[in-house]
Amino acid sequence: MAFGLKREDIERWRKEMEEGEISFLTHYWRDDRFPYCRTVTKAGCLDVDKLISWGRQYNLKPEWIDMRNPSRPHFDLLGERQLFILKYEKLHHHIQRFNLE
Repeated sequence: MAFGLKREDIERWRKEMEEGEISFLTHYWRDDRFPYCRTVTKAGCLDVDKLISWGRQYNLKPEWIDMRNPSRPHFDLLGERQLFILKYEKLHHHIQRFNLE
């Protein structure tokens, strides 16, 4: 279940993905399978080959790409890996907005 999303965040994420960029969307999240996680970052791109290539630098496996909605392929980033990637990608506003440190 997702929380803390703004329409403009979702629209920006979709637009950047459609333009072939790796785009990031962080939001509060609750899932009983991951009780230790309160947020998730979706790293997506419509160009799946580009997404796979981007994910390799973080040891993300192609089979981890969420393809349930073919117009929104993305990795779900959680926990320590989420924070590491957000820092590496210099997405400090995500870290600050969701108090990830």
